[in-house]
Amino acid sequence: MELKLDAVQTLALAVVVLLVGDFLRKRIKILERFCIPAPVIGGILFSIITLIGYSTQTLTFVFDESLKNIFLIGFFTTVGFTASLKLLKKGGIQVIIFLSISIVLVIMQNLLGIGMAQMFGLHPYIGLATGSTPLVGGPGTSGAFGPLFEQAGVQGAATAAMAAATFGLVMGSLTGNPIAMRLIRKNNLLNKSADKEEKTSLVDQVRNLNGDSLLSSAIIIVVAMGLGSIISKWFVSLGLTFPPYIGGMLAAALIRNLYDLFNKELIIEEIEIIGNINLSFFLSISLMTLKLWQLADLALPMIAILAVQVLLMAIFSYFIVFKIMGSDYDAAVIASGTCGFGLGATANAMANMDSLTSKYARKAPRAYFVVPLVGSLFIDFFNSFAITFFMNMYK
Repeated sequence: MELKLDAVQTLALAVVVLLVGDFLRKRIKILERFCIPAPVIGGILFSIITLIGYSTQTLTFVFDESLKNIFLIGFFTTVGFTASLKLLKKGGIQVIIFLSISIVLVIMQNLLGIGMAQMFGLHPYIGLATGSTPLVGGPGTSGAFGPLFEQAGVQGAATAAMAAATFGLVMGSLTGNPIAMRLIRKNNLLNKSADKEEKTSLVDQVRNLNGDSLLSSAIIIVVAMGLGSIISKWFVSLGLTFPPYIGGMLAAALIRNLYDLFNKELIIEEIEIIGNINLSFFLSISLMTLKLWQLADLALPMIAILAVQVLLMAIFSYFIVFKIMGSDYDAAVIASGTCGFGLGATANAMANMDSLTSKYARKAPRAYFVVPLVGSLFIDFFNSFAITFFMNMYK
C-alpha cells in the first residue's frame, strides 16, 4: 500500500514526529544526557518504521517535501544574523584564535572524509557527508547539504549525513570529558589555575517577547530570505554549486552588520527563536523521510571513516586546542567543548563543560565565553562556505 501525503499533511505528520521525539527525550535519560534533539529522535524512529514497511512491502510513504526548503532557508538565514563583525571584535583575540582553530578543524574533517571515501572507491561527496557536514555542522547542516549531494548523483548521501550527525551527537558527549580530565590530571591544572572570575554570559538580559517585536523580527528574516534568493541565483548563473540558503545567510549577515554600523538594534533572541522553530520543522521532515535502506552499501565505509574522524577529533583537541588556547584549566575545558560541537552540537559542548566544571567545582569563564560564541554563532557560517568550496572542487 502506498500512502501519499500533500505538503500540509507532511508538515502535520512532522509535528507529530517532533512531539513523539520530545516525549521520549524527557523520559529516556540517555537521550537527554547526550543532548539528542527531539526531531532527531522522533524522525529516526519514524524512518525505522518506513524501513520496515519498505522491507516487508506492506506500506510505503510518498511525501510532498516542498515546505522543507522554506524551513531550511529560514533557519540558515537566522544563522546569518549572528555573523556580527562588531561582536567578533568585542570577543577579543581569544575568540578569533578559537574561530581560526575551528575553521582548520572543518578543513581537516573534510580532507579526511574525502580522502577515505576515495580509498573505498566512493564519491568525494560521501566524504563530505561524513566530514564537517554532519560533525561540526550537525543535523541541520546535514539536512541542508545531503539532498544537494544526492542531486549530484550520489545515492544515499543524505541518509549517510543524517546517520553520521546522530553518531556525532553521541560521540561528542562521550569523548570530550575523558580528554579534558586526562589533561587536567597530567598537567596538575587544578593547582595552577586561579578562578576569580564569574561565568561570562553572552546574553545580558532576558527579553519579554511581544507580538509587535516578534513580527518585526519575522519581517526582517523574510526580507533577508528574499534578497538571499536573488544572491543565490546570481551565483548559480556563474556556474557555481551554491546551496539556496547560502544567499539568505549572506543577506542576513549584511543586514546585521549594517545595523551594527548605524547602532541599530536587532532582537537576536527573537530571531534565534524563529530560527529554532524552522530548524525543528525542517529536521522532523528531513529525518522522517530518510530512506535507511540506501545505507546498506555504505555501512562499512561509514563506520571506518567516522571512527577515524573521532580519533582526529581526540588528537586535535588534546594536542592542538589545549596548547593553542593556553595549556591551562580553561584550555582543558575548551578542549572538552570542542569535542562537543566538533562532533555534535553546541548543546553537547555546553553539557560537556557543565559536567566538567561541576565535577571539579571550578568555573572556566574564558571557556564559557569563547566556545558558545564560536560554536553557536560563527562556525556554522564558515562551515557552510567550506562545504560549498569542496563541493565545487570535486563536482
